[in-house]
Amino acid sequence: MGFFHNWSVSFFCNNQLFRWKYFFRGFVLFLLLSGDVTAQSCPPNIDFEYGDFSNWTCYTGSVAAIGTQNVISLSPSGGPAVGQHTMFDRLVNSGQTDAYGGFSVMCPNGSRYSMKLGNTSGGAQAEGVSYEFTIPAGQNTYSLLYYYAVVLQNPNHHEYEQPRLELEVTNVSDNQVIECSSFTFAAYGSPLPGFFVSPVDDSVWCKAWTPVSINLNNKAGKTIRLFFKTADCTFKRHFGYAYIDVNSGCSGEFTGASYCADDTAVNVIAPYGYESYRWFNSDFTQVLGNQQTLSLRPPPASGTLLGVELTPYNGYGCKDTLFARLVDTLKLKANAGRDTVICGESGGAVLLGENPQAGVVYSWSPPSGLSDATVSNPMAQPTSPTNYVLTVRSTGGGCRNSDTVFVNKSAVDTTLLLLGKNEFCSTSNDSAVLVLPTANTVQWYLNGTSVSVLNPNWYKVTKSGTYYATLTNSEGCKLSTRSEIINIEQPVPGISYPLKYSLQNMDVQLQARTFGISTLWAPSTYLSNAAIVNPVFNRPDEGSQKYLITIDTKAGCRTVDTQVVNTIKEVKVYVPNAFTPNNDGLNDNFYPVTIGIKEIYAFKVFNRYGQEVYSMNSDSSEYWDGTFKGIQQDPGNFVWYFKGVGIDDKVYFQKGNVLLIR
Repeated sequence: MGFFHNWSVSFFCNNQLFRWKYFFRGFVLFLLLSGDVTAQSCPPNIDFEYGDFSNWTCYTGSVAAIGTQNVISLSPSGGPAVGQHTMFDRLVNSGQTDAYGGFSVMCPNGSRYSMKLGNTSGGAQAEGVSYEFTIPAGQNTYSLLYYYAVVLQNPNHHEYEQPRLELEVTNVSDNQVIECSSFTFAAYGSPLPGFFVSPVDDSVWCKAWTPVSINLNNKAGKTIRLFFKTADCTFKRHFGYAYIDVNSGCSGEFTGASYCADDTAVNVIAPYGYESYRWFNSDFTQVLGNQQTLSLRPPPASGTLLGVELTPYNGYGCKDTLFARLVDTLKLKANAGRDTVICGESGGAVLLGENPQAGVVYSWSPPSGLSDATVSNPMAQPTSPTNYVLTVRSTGGGCRNSDTVFVNKSAVDTTLLLLGKNEFCSTSNDSAVLVLPTANTVQWYLNGTSVSVLNPNWYKVTKSGTYYATLTNSEGCKLSTRSEIINIEQPVPGISYPLKYSLQNMDVQLQARTFGISTLWAPSTYLSNAAIVNPVFNRPDEGSQKYLITIDTKAGCRTVDTQVVNTIKEVKVYVPNAFTPNNDGLNDNFYPVTIGIKEIYAFKVFNRYGQEVYSMNSDSSEYWDGTFKGIQQDPGNFVWYFKGVGIDDKVYFQKGNVLLIR
């Protein structure tokens, strides 16, 4: 047992003020393997080993300086927020390093998943994750270990305005912060011991992966909350982020350090991160060593008591003395993992074993097909079915134990054949049939949704979409075929294009629809090229010409459109001189009739007082019905005005009189 401390330090170094709030509490020593490695059951996914944030609560929010206090405001985000809660997978990210610190984004404790909290975008963002669990009743020896790495930009603001990381462990049942495992890091001044200046940006401080022990002894039945928070600077320009992982051992605290009864040596390890260590015998009359690890060969008698004096870096914690009683009760149990199947001819790697335990030596046999035969959880990719034997022992040579895992190789023929065409017109006699090899179970999918078929190995396609199938063999190996995109096209109905006008000997460009791969105008008379979508029409004399436009698509569908072109000598505008708006269906409306006008700029009607009673551009109708603001106008003469542009790009003006007769 050690002395308990709660310490806040302010001190000078290199003529700059450092402020650091650092909480530490002594904890019992442990071997390279602490206690009985037959681990207790951990709270589900507390170590992120599901590969997601299940059972964790994710938060987003903001940070602000209120007075001289840094205030982080967080609210549950309903799940991980993109760019603020990022999960890393050792199978994918094992070689990836932090851009500023150069350390691995994966925790060195060997777990498969680690998470990143925060980002480099600034913006006074804040984010957090929390996990609550209850220690089983009657379990008074309980501990956890979490790891963190932190990257903080140092803009030299006031301390309460700086980016930061907050690590908080709370006994929720008693509303008490467990200060020995809770820290606040905020960049200020120059880097303190344990931090280093980024080699790529001297305004950034980094701290590589560091473990923190959580002593939860004598808290059986208590609810514990882990809460990790990161925040940018309060001025929205500078960032702070961290990496987090939790160890999955959940092994109980114990009164001493245990070793194997048949060990030939014992390595006792003091807590990580102190400036100096001094080991003593039980009555402190003899110095046994001055390193973090004390090697004892042969092991001392069971029950031997050791002490170690820990001196922290200046301003980085408190001096402490810890004790451990060595007992020869350690037991190891090998766990090679579950028997598994690698599917497919090319195969894929599978993860064996479990997360590494400190102080355990691992050896796999045979080594062929393994990424590393000396780690706890190698990747296996054998060329044939293989029994792998995992042997574990302590660093002292004792507690040998073995376990076996069988990795089977199973091939599934996923050949997908297409009989017919993958693109055709529905009106043709073409078809598409998908054929599979024989398998125990077949499931077809259309656009990602499962579909039922009468004969699972033979599928006649009747709808457009993306098709594939999954096949499962007798060994439970399930693989998917390639995807096949089938397009069964429906023909587009033909249409008549608007009437076109042309002057004699004038070029007019025609335009067909563009959904096909080929276009043919018939006849080809007066056209520059009958086999393009936009031929030029030119006719030397007056007359009307009708064209049939045949459009063929890639799938083989055919559409026939029509276009009529009238060739005239001159542009004309016809306006009647009288009309009778009496709703008898004859001559009820007044409007211009144009030949060769491609756009009407204006058509207006005025009464004898010069008041505009109708305008084609502003009125909702394309004709005048003899009313003004819904009131029928009296019979009499009205003046009209026309302006438009012809197909020859000339502007045409006309005006005249019209007699309204009732």
